[in-house]
Amino acid sequence: MANVIGVRFKSTGKMYYFDPLEFEVSPGEHVIVETSRGTEYGEVVMGNSVVDDDKFTKPLKSVIRVATEDDTAHNKKNKELEKEAYKICLEKIQKHGLEMKLVEVEYTFDGNKILFYFTADGRIDFRELVKDLATVFKTRIELRQIGVRDEAKTLGSIGVCGRDLCCSKFLNEFAPVSIKMAKEQGLSLNPTKISGACGRLMCCLKYEQETYEELLKVTPKQGSLVQTPDGNGTVEYVSLLKGLAKVKLEDEDEKTLKEFKVSDIKVLGRNKNNEKENNTD
Repeated sequence: MANVIGVRFKSTGKMYYFDPLEFEVSPGEHVIVETSRGTEYGEVVMGNSVVDDDKFTKPLKSVIRVATEDDTAHNKKNKELEKEAYKICLEKIQKHGLEMKLVEVEYTFDGNKILFYFTADGRIDFRELVKDLATVFKTRIELRQIGVRDEAKTLGSIGVCGRDLCCSKFLNEFAPVSIKMAKEQGLSLNPTKISGACGRLMCCLKYEQETYEELLKVTPKQGSLVQTPDGNGTVEYVSLLKGLAKVKLEDEDEKTLKEFKVSDIKVLGRNKNNEKENNTD
């Protein structure tokens, strides 16, 4: 167990643990901390708390001080410098004819390094660009290639739901999303229907996936032979979330379609004739 605080460096970025030493801080305050890339200015999102040792990697880096008004002013100045650096970098990219898209520029708090984040379809030889930027800014320059999901998170946009993108609003980390999730949730596999602003599968497919997986375990599949309170039949349609299934009953005179609760149905097996019909479509 250890006494730690949680600090975030971007509004929707990942939270990192730090050793608060003798400092007592509350969420919303800002601190100056030591990180792997130098001194940084961050916002406290979790005040002094005791957490298990397996929640973080040892040794923890420590808080240098609670941010002062001068620190806040310095951080604000860095934000203004980032805007200027962005313009200059764009000009240099055009000058060198590089096929890359500049996304964001970030100054470290102490000004010892400037990070330029970009996207590109493949590998980019930006050695000459780095030399030009180092000549202009007289400090260490680092270019980092990021993915399209990170780009969407950084720039923000409006999703197909009409709301701000989840990644730019509250998602701290990206969870793996697969086409299997869309299939199991009965969604259209049309890429334009299940893709987000970044062009990748929508992150929200992950939200209800566990519920769908649990429901699929207890719900008969389409084409299953089942026993119902009104007799045997074949499942024609399933509503997972409602817990209902439409069954084609095998009457003597005709086949009747009737809806039953999944809990009232017992699966007998698969309808082989139904499977053959589906395979020939």
